[in-house]
This record gives sequence, structure tokens and C-alpha cells, in this order.
Amino acid sequence: EENLAALEGGIDCRATSTGMSAIAATMHLFQPGDHIIAGHDIYGGTYRLFDSVFRKMGIEFSFVRMGDPENVRRAMTAKTKCVWIETPSNPLLNIVDIAAICDVARQGNAISIADNTFLSPYLQRPFEHGCDIVVHSTTKYLNGHSDVVGGCVITRQKDHAEKIAYIVNALGLACSPFDAWLVLRGVKTLGPRMEAHQRGAMIVAKYLQAHPRVAHVYYPGLTDHPQHELAKRQQSGFGAMLSFDVKGGRPFVEQLLSKLKMFQLAESLGGVESLIEYPDTMSHASMNEAARREAGITDSTLRVSVGIEHPDDLVADFEQALADH
Repeated sequence: EENLAALEGGIDCRATSTGMSAIAATMHLFQPGDHIIAGHDIYGGTYRLFDSVFRKMGIEFSFVRMGDPENVRRAMTAKTKCVWIETPSNPLLNIVDIAAICDVARQGNAISIADNTFLSPYLQRPFEHGCDIVVHSTTKYLNGHSDVVGGCVITRQKDHAEKIAYIVNALGLACSPFDAWLVLRGVKTLGPRMEAHQRGAMIVAKYLQAHPRVAHVYYPGLTDHPQHELAKRQQSGFGAMLSFDVKGGRPFVEQLLSKLKMFQLAESLGGVESLIEYPDTMSHASMNEAARREAGITDSTLRVSVGIEHPDDLVADFEQALADH
């Protein structure tokens, strides 16, 4: 916990049993009648927790296009207590201006919470842009070896730290000692892993962008990404998550997935091995179809977690899988 707090620049950290339990812990800071604003294209599990669990407990949620801070400002009410930030977003890698959103939240007397799972503190530190609380699924990049399920809540203010510590203890959300030890082991190689991850991701993204069977690539490192300059300003790298739309819809998606050899079909991310998944029926299946389409997820969208394998091998795998036979 001290290690993760130091990495993010916080004063306290509570390690939890999962990433979702970390998010759930933060939601217990709020009361029935409170209002929370979140992005329209957030992780499906977070959307489900907000929309199906905490909404029933009396907390109201608005899901807005957070790429424009004015959308957040317009959604603010006297009851708004929190703005939930996920950047880059999952799975379409939209970038949120953390400083601008945190400023809007502050003006409305609301706190800001950022999910920094996709980049890790090696590539992005939300506290430096004014955020109040940071959460992670430590399952992903912080651990990095696909052998842990865990999360954490990092705070930079004493009152938040005390409340989160109480909630995690009272609800029994704490991380097991062995899982904590494994995450601490994983963090030791975080820097070299992230460098290898994002180096490969850029090569794979550029390859897919040029392929005739690919309609669009979502990766902030590409210069045609609409928030490329913003990503350069608030991040120290572009990360290793990317998504792309194929031409041919679900039939071609199924063909592609059946032919890939190095990319394992799995919903997780952030491990040393490359993974691919189909958000429509996997990571975002908990969102209804209308919400998925509103978020920009189609039946042609695939999400990739680029591992640390040699990029030439990853490109070769896509080359054979995308080929017409």
C-alpha cells in the first residue's frame, strides 16, 4: 500500500480484493440522493455497478460525453458529489482532459475520482492534474503477470484516506497478503514492462491502420487520434491498449479470432502476454445494446492488450489472421 501510494503521489492507499471492490469502496463515500457524473463509454463492469447496483441504493448517475468538459458542466446539479474519470476510456481509448474535468468538479463542490488502470502511474498520475482519488485494478498493469486479482484506492487527503480505510475494513474488501506480495513483485518491473508494452502497441496500431480489412484504429499514439495532443500533454506515454473496427462485421470478427495464434481470447488486460477480446459480448456485455452503440462499440469492434512479445511476431499473427483464404 505504501508502495502504490508513493507511485501515484498520494498519502494513503488501501489494497482491495478486486478492481471492482476498489470502485465499490469509493461509492460508499456517497449517500442516497447524491448525483455522480461518469463518461458514457466507461468499462462495462463499472457501468453495471453504477447503473444496476448503486442506482438501486438511491444514488443518481449521469453518463455524458466527457471529451468536452462543457458536457460535464451542464450535467452538474446541486446534488452532484463526484465526477468519475476514466482515461483512456475502455474500450475506445477516448482521452479525458483530467485537469479541466477536475476544475469543473471543484467549481461544483464535487470530488473527482480517476480510474488509472489503463496507463498505470508510470504513464499517468491523475493527482498531478488535480484529481482527489485514484483507483486501479491491480490485476492489470501494476501486477502485470496475470496471476492476481486485486485493486486499490489511493487518496491524497486525510479525510478521504480515513473514510476509505474504514469502508475497506468494515466491508471486508481487503486484498489477501499473498496477492499483495505478488503485486509488489510485479511493480518492480513496471517501468521496463510498460516501455515494452507501448513500443509493441505503436507498431501493431500502425500495422492495423494500414490494413485494408481494418476500418478504424483507436489508439492515442496515432497522430490522427482526435485527442492525440491532449494525450501527449497529460501522459508520459500512450500505453498498450488499442481497439479497432474490422470490415465485415461479426462474421469476419469470428473468423479473425479463430485464426489468431499469439493473441489469446480473454477479457483481462495488462499482462505480459497479448490478449484480444470482443467488447460486444465480453467486457461490455453488461451494458445493453443501446448503451454500447451510444458509446461507439459496434459488432465489428475488437479490443487488444498488447503484451511484451516481439512486435514482429504480433504483426505476423495479424497478417495471417486478416488474410483472405
